[in-house]
Amino acid sequence: MAVNYQDLGFSNTTEMFQQAMADGYAVPAYNFNNMEQLQAIINGCGQSGSPVIIQVSSGARKYANQTMLRYMGEGAVRMAEESGYKIPIALHLDHGDTFELCVSCIESGFSSVMIDGSSHSYEDNVALTAKVVDYAHQHDVSVEGELGVLAGIEDDVEAAKSIYTDPAQVEDFVEKTGVDSLAISIGTSHGAYKFKPEQCTRNEKGILVPPPLRFDILEEIERRIAGFPIVLHGSSSVLPEYVNIINENGGKLTAAVGIPEEQLRKAAKSAVCKINIDSDGRLVVTAMIRKVFAEKPAEFDPRKYLGPAREELTRMIIHKNEQVLGSAGRG
Repeated sequence: MAVNYQDLGFSNTTEMFQQAMADGYAVPAYNFNNMEQLQAIINGCGQSGSPVIIQVSSGARKYANQTMLRYMGEGAVRMAEESGYKIPIALHLDHGDTFELCVSCIESGFSSVMIDGSSHSYEDNVALTAKVVDYAHQHDVSVEGELGVLAGIEDDVEAAKSIYTDPAQVEDFVEKTGVDSLAISIGTSHGAYKFKPEQCTRNEKGILVPPPLRFDILEEIERRIAGFPIVLHGSSSVLPEYVNIINENGGKLTAAVGIPEEQLRKAAKSAVCKINIDSDGRLVVTAMIRKVFAEKPAEFDPRKYLGPAREELTRMIIHKNEQVLGSAGRG
């Protein structure tokens, strides 16, 4: 039986994006796969007073079970309420690739879905996106489309190279599909290995720095569809401190490079009103678990290694909201 997202306590992203664009910040969209990640997201955003989009990929639905995830999402709303966090929470499908998957999520209480038709031809992308929009809007669910291709690997999303969004297509795409927001490609990338070392330079601390984002493309898109919500995927910074903890405790994350936080902050002050962060959360959790196992090799209680991971992820989320996205105190 279909469930309405409002009955579960979720918010639609439309009002979130309007406020974000008006006030010059980006709403964080954090992926989760398990309970500890979701707890950290709600606590981090609740404590920093930030609106939040909790999102799941098709891979996460397969891993955690779609019914379980729906109730976890509803539980997150109740947790926020009982903790006194007065923040809007949206439940979003990240990188939905079929009409059927989007329908399934809408009918199970999602307040927002993404239909990623970027692997298709332009015409097929338009047709698929418009079909999803038509169904979603009947249920007051917002839809994110995508133009351009991000390189990298994350869950079921994989592409060998980036294809920048063509600003000349955005007006036609938005008009023909009726989407509520648009994910674009301006140089961000999926996964922890967003750039090859030869594409980067090293700063004074010896840290690899990637080429800058294509803000010229973003500015042209803003000019063509002024006031329209823009989304950035693949926006983890691959924070060096967590990469170091992983490598110091048996990991082998060599040449992992992300998007500099100052570039993300610049993007968040523009029409970019939603920024997706997944890999950073994975790195934090992995770093803390590896650290506990290295320091306490006899430990076997999951609470003793998942607990520290949850607490560190909460701190990282607060940092992102306060220092990068500018969303703290906007809830």
